[in-house]
Amino acid sequence: MEPEKDNQQKSRRTFVEQGLKYGLLTVASGALLAKVFGKSESLDSEKTIEVMSTDGTLMQVPASAVEHAHEKESAYNPREGFPNRKFVMVVDLAKCRNAKKCQSSCNKNHYITGENAWIKIYKMQDSEKSAPYWQPTLCQHCDEPACVKVCPVDATFKRRDGIVLIDNNRCIGCRFCMAACPYSVRVFNWSDPWQGDTVEQSEYTPDYAGVPSQKGTVDKCDFCPHMIDKGELPHCVSACPNDVFSFGDMYEDTVTNGSGQSFKLSKLLKDRAGYRLMESLGTEPSVYYLPPSDRIVDFEEGLQNYTEFQSVDKPQVP
Repeated sequence: MEPEKDNQQKSRRTFVEQGLKYGLLTVASGALLAKVFGKSESLDSEKTIEVMSTDGTLMQVPASAVEHAHEKESAYNPREGFPNRKFVMVVDLAKCRNAKKCQSSCNKNHYITGENAWIKIYKMQDSEKSAPYWQPTLCQHCDEPACVKVCPVDATFKRRDGIVLIDNNRCIGCRFCMAACPYSVRVFNWSDPWQGDTVEQSEYTPDYAGVPSQKGTVDKCDFCPHMIDKGELPHCVSACPNDVFSFGDMYEDTVTNGSGQSFKLSKLLKDRAGYRLMESLGTEPSVYYLPPSDRIVDFEEGLQNYTEFQSVDKPQVP
């Protein structure tokens, strides 16, 4: 790996780690103040710590309260998400040439088989006289998701970091969410998906690569929380050879592509006339598209097809 790209990848990993380090510094500071200003004392049989407030006032607080405050701020809960984050994706339509590397990487790392791909690439053409272009389409992770509102068992839920997920252990297969989603990005497991012995034996969690999937439940793009947890980019972003995808935190106003290039989100959307799909519906998607103008690649009919991705460690049927 080239030194420059290696440094870029390392810098990307700080976007999650910084929040954790801040929490640890807060606790360390509290412990230091307690050591400077006096030992812990007993108040109603509970240990207390003497700390200094932001205005310089000394006060005694229960040690347990300090610990709980730290845990609440930094702890990660699959249904709550990452604290103080709002994840967004940008798709540059001028760069997409239907290589489907995003789709194959997503399929492989989420153990998707058959035609249940979470990323679809559609040939688009605004009119008969306009040039066609390719449009990768995935879950839009809406701020006002219709799928969440119609789910009768809270299987589909939206986290505070903007990611919309499906808890397969709760899903009853009613498919109300599929009917409500205006983007048609959800898939249904009509058969029992075979995902390998390791996956089948793994402990279930609704945010780790969506595995193991279950027959009779709905699946979709999850923005790869298991990669974000490691400070890395989603699989589709890293796999795309043309840097079609960029991913980042709206609060930081920064998105990063697979080559490690970072962009100021607000400026990128303004300069390139970024938009969201079906904005008039009021779903407030977290996926932004850049128009296919000034293309860097010529339009080509499908370079690959689904057959290449229909066998992902799937056993042969005798």
